[in-house]
Amino acid sequence: MDAEYRVGVPEDFETEADEAQEVERRVAEVDAAGHGERLDRWLTGLAPEFSRNHLQALIERGCVQVDGRALTKSAHKLRAGQRIEVELQPTDESRAFRAEPMALDFVYEDEHVAVVNKPAGLVVHPAAGNWSGTLMNGLLAHHPAAAGLPRAGIVHRLDKDTSGLMVVGKTLEAVTALTRQIAAREVHREYLALTWGRVEEPLTVEQALRRDPVSRVKMAVAPANLGKPARTDVYPLGVGEVQGRAVSAVHCVLHTGRTHQIRVHLTHRGHPLLADALYGGAPALGLVRQALHAARLGFTHPVTGEVLSLRAPLPADMASAWAGIGASDLPD
Repeated sequence: MDAEYRVGVPEDFETEADEAQEVERRVAEVDAAGHGERLDRWLTGLAPEFSRNHLQALIERGCVQVDGRALTKSAHKLRAGQRIEVELQPTDESRAFRAEPMALDFVYEDEHVAVVNKPAGLVVHPAAGNWSGTLMNGLLAHHPAAAGLPRAGIVHRLDKDTSGLMVVGKTLEAVTALTRQIAAREVHREYLALTWGRVEEPLTVEQALRRDPVSRVKMAVAPANLGKPARTDVYPLGVGEVQGRAVSAVHCVLHTGRTHQIRVHLTHRGHPLLADALYGGAPALGLVRQALHAARLGFTHPVTGEVLSLRAPLPADMASAWAGIGASDLPD
């Protein structure tokens, strides 16, 4: 914080900590140098460890009192002699790494690894807009020792609205070994998807990917020298028709694991996923989320050396849509 915003905050301001609620209350009086200063800027001197955005949020929540009256306007101009009391609640980020009991579907688990069948709609990692209620929070409740592991043992992820299998390490040894397997492309991942258009022959999409230069929430194909290599093999499992438009059921095999890889590769070939609003796939067959399911996962157990091959059936929404076009099942 610039020196001008520290002026007017005494070094011996009162502090009262409430450890049970993780709330700290600070009280100070505005001196002559702070006269006319904006409330939010003045608070950055009283609580310099917090960002100005977080302090503004506290003001909006009514956590700041001026002369005993809660103010909710960050731009309020202060007067010398006013008594400021602020309730310093922790940031959302600091609350993220917490255990939250939730029902999780484990298809395999031992003392070293677990494989969870993630439902659509469940966010994997806490992030802006989703600081709680994530898979990571659930794993911390299920396996408290995960608190001592990087990302609670999560070594790869699925998009929020993609369902299916994810492997999680439960020890540092397992996390390290699984991370190395993923980097070496030794973890085998297969998906089922429903796309718009006819896919009647196998196809391979080998296009580098990068962050979309226009929309930062999207990925895009890129020249090889500007993106990261990515390859997806696509196999047809059936073609149906919905309101006069062709819909294909496909089996996708990943050779790399880039963000949004299947979604972008299929869209690039003219086959966006059903209900994938981000990439232009219209909803159909009752689906309200992108029609993508991580159906099969194979890896070498990081401790025993056993080769594991696990499978998760289609969830109800995709199973209904799948049956709606008469598609065949994932081959053995």
